[in-house]
This record gives sequence, C-alpha cells and structure tokens, in this order.
Amino acid sequence: MGDKSGLSKDSTSGESIDRVELGLPGVQQPLLEALVATGKPVVLVLISGRAPVLPWAAEHVPAILEGWLPAQEGGRSIAQTLFGLTNPGGKLPISVPRHVGQVPLYYNHKPSGGRSHWHGEYRDMSTQPLFHFGHGLSYTTFQIADLQLSAKAASAADTITITVAISNTGAREGSEVVQLYVRDVVGSVSRPVKQLVGFERVTLAPGETRTVTFTLAVAALAFYDIAMNYRVEAGTIQVMVGSSSADIHVQDSFEII
Repeated sequence: MGDKSGLSKDSTSGESIDRVELGLPGVQQPLLEALVATGKPVVLVLISGRAPVLPWAAEHVPAILEGWLPAQEGGRSIAQTLFGLTNPGGKLPISVPRHVGQVPLYYNHKPSGGRSHWHGEYRDMSTQPLFHFGHGLSYTTFQIADLQLSAKAASAADTITITVAISNTGAREGSEVVQLYVRDVVGSVSRPVKQLVGFERVTLAPGETRTVTFTLAVAALAFYDIAMNYRVEAGTIQVMVGSSSADIHVQDSFEII
C-alpha cells in the first residue's frame, strides 16, 4: 500500500503534489482493516514518498516494511526481505509522526520544542513520534555496551575518541547502524536536545562482538552565539550511543575547557 508517485493529477506523492493528510490515500485504510480482521498474518509493505501517518497500522499490524520509492531493484529487495533471504538493517532518516498536527517533527529540537509547552504531552495524544529518527528493526537483536572516552576534558583544538562494544545477541547474522549523539547541556543560546554526529554500520555473526570507534573533533561542536560569532563554548557535552535517537544504550560526558 502507499502512494502513487508522479506529476499527474491522480498522483498522491511527488513534485508539486501536496496533501493535508498523511494517512493511506483512498480506500486503503478500510481495506487494511478488513484484511487484519480476517485473522490471517499481515505484513504491510509501504511504497511512499513521504512520511506516512499510520497509528492504526502500528498498533494492529504485526510488521511494517517501509520501501519508500525503491526503483528497479526494489521489488527483488522487498521479496528477499519478506521471505527471510536477507536481513533488514535500514534506519529511518526522519521522525515519523503519529498525527499530521505534529508536523514539522524532528529529533534534534530545542529543549522548549517537541512538547506541549509546560504540560509535556498534548491534551489528546503523546507528543512522541510514532517511529523515532534512526529506528529500524532486524531479524536479530543487538546490544551496545562498554562506552569509553579517550579523555574527560578537552579543548576546542582537541579530538575525543569514543569506543563502544556491539554484540549480536540473536540467532542470525545481521547488520546494525551504531549511532553517536551528543548534547551541549548548557549553552549561551538554546542547543538541541540531541545531535547525530556519527554512525557506523556493523555486520555481525550470531554471538559476535566488535569494537566500534568514533573520532569526534571538539571543533565540530561549535555554533553561532547570540552575537553570531561561530565558537566552541566551555561546558559539559553529553555523549550517547544507541540504535536510534530514542533507543540509547550507553552514555557518558566530557568537559570542554
């Protein structure tokens, strides 16, 4: 299910093809509900050019495979994934909203964003995405542990080396995208709650453990201050490593001096 991509008037996704709703177009939602009502196992394969809003499907359909607009080899890749011939390892490059009223929705919002002012949640639903930036499942499972920093203090000219151990804790070979996020805890201007600064795809056999190393230049944490000067500020930098922006396995911090 999903979109028809193109430029024609009957397309639902494409250049100059805008919509006010982000659910399944046409009669696809009633059809999906009827299929699930049969009691047969259902996998929803999405072909779409934009982030779909599918809270019903997320709750009632056992598996969802997002194919986006996969081009010529997309059918082969989707079939191989559905039949277990390949192990999926894709990650969402966006935050998928649970309602169109959340848009624009992104993981690296400021502390005052991503929530309903001081109340936290909306009056009628959660402020959290339906699927978070960086999310993606596999036919196996992974664990990230043993976060190590090369230094607990650094200057603007220094480089911090960050290492973690990733293990395949499932029964199948698979690949995981290890994601490195940072947060400048206190800045002279408001800073994002989380920023992706590195990632590494690792393929592991069942039971295998490997060390992943990230190199973070402190200068990469510079930003424009209130006077529009580009600078690195002293302060605490929180370091987070995980499988998505919401699934953080380990964290630590260092000081910029």
